[in-house]
Amino acid sequence: MSDFQDRVKSLIPDSVAIVGVPFDDNSSYLKGAAEGPKIIREAYHSESTNYYAEDGTNLLDAPVSELGDMPLTSYADIHQHTENILARGGMMVSLGGDHSITYQLVKGHSRYFDWLTILQLDAHGDLYDNFDENPYSHASTFARIMEEGLAKRLIQVGNRTLNDHQREQAKRFGVDIIEMKDWKPGKKLPLEGPLYLSIDLDVLDPAYAPGVSHYEPGGMNVRDILGILGQINVPLIGADIVEYNPSRDFHNMTAMVSARLCKEIIAKMLKG
Repeated sequence: MSDFQDRVKSLIPDSVAIVGVPFDDNSSYLKGAAEGPKIIREAYHSESTNYYAEDGTNLLDAPVSELGDMPLTSYADIHQHTENILARGGMMVSLGGDHSITYQLVKGHSRYFDWLTILQLDAHGDLYDNFDENPYSHASTFARIMEEGLAKRLIQVGNRTLNDHQREQAKRFGVDIIEMKDWKPGKKLPLEGPLYLSIDLDVLDPAYAPGVSHYEPGGMNVRDILGILGQINVPLIGADIVEYNPSRDFHNMTAMVSARLCKEIIAKMLKG
């Protein structure tokens, strides 16, 4: 039995597990996101900051477990590991990895949570039916999720790359989209629980997150995302932070952003 499996077996109910998903086989344009989880964990423990969330939660005193990286031999392993973790009664914050991991993560969550709502913060819709002849591309993730009925509702915020095909797909699946051009800080979102949160770091303007493969200027700042987290008032039962590419980062700035988001997400999940 692997060390990872031993750590899964030691999870306690109602705790939050931080788990790396080092997978980028379904990336387009550039690889590198598989190297992200390790660097984000290093930033999480950086002595340049501490373990407090903005609401005062001290994560050192909270029921948080670090599982390390999932041992992966195939894409489907992500789904199986997710089910194993949730079977212990815990919650997951997953560190990617490309955005295709979200399909497998949500597939695992859907076994334990009916009628999921997904909040996707992303510069892209990831709704292509079959991007580059790969139906599991990171650009097709949410098409797979919605066509399989793994979530009842998908809310996308921050999109600034919609084309005709993705608009047709959004209409087909009934996706609620707040494009970046229509976003204003403090804008209320129609959230319902149980809620799964997926943050693609390219939702941020490249000035705040240079460590991504796909630069899309005109995005959010970090405070915008923290404001969205602050307005979540339904059960947040799972989350992922994806598309961090360390080979594009500058002095680990994006890793530190990812670590801050991870801490705030955990605090929100623990509040129930």
